Amino acid sequence: MIAIIDYGLGNTLALLNVYNRLNIKAKIVKSEADLRGVTKLILPGVGAFDYAMQLFEQSGMRQPIEQLVMCDNMPVLGICVGMQMLAKSSEEGELPGLGWIEGTVKKFNLSAMPDEIVMPHMGWNDVNPLTEGGLFNGPKRDWQFYFLHSFFFQCHDQANVLAVSDYGGKFTSAVQNGNVYGVQFHPEKSHHSGSQILKNFAEV
Repeated sequence: MIAIIDYGLGNTLALLNVYNRLNIKAKIVKSEADLRGVTKLILPGVGAFDYAMQLFEQSGMRQPIEQLVMCDNMPVLGICVGMQMLAKSSEEGELPGLGWIEGTVKKFNLSAMPDEIVMPHMGWNDVNPLTEGGLFNGPKRDWQFYFLHSFFFQCHDQANVLAVSDYGGKFTSAVQNGNVYGVQFHPEKSHHSGSQILKNFAEV
């Protein structure tokens, strides 16, 4: 059973609808009690980093979820701001992140980019996996996903970079550290490629 964490941010219903179409068991969880019996976790997110961290803390689910992820090695997938929350800190805010992957969330340096580049990075873009299998399992294809963000995840250890994209320069668009996964794009808005990513996460 995949738990889609509802702490007040993120496209939880859209994620649930994808899993329903795939005939994969999933549910939206809003409390510690809802976590009973789950085998995987999805941490979605939209908006500002500090606000997301505050809501997650206030939900009462942070501590039990950290137990499941860090002690029980339950797979977790962070999406968009949910991925950024996996880092130790973010230039967007002042609160510490979860620190499940060593890294810092950085703001795109617009002044160093071509004039045609605008922020936020919004719309479809290619994603280039650095390794085969895992989240990007399946026949070779051109992976394209929908993005909406102005900050990116900078890993301290390049071994945690799962995929990269290009928007005025290369940036990390997917990360992994053991059972902890993150994607900067929105698989729930990315049609067939997004459904494949969510299916693959169900199978890791």
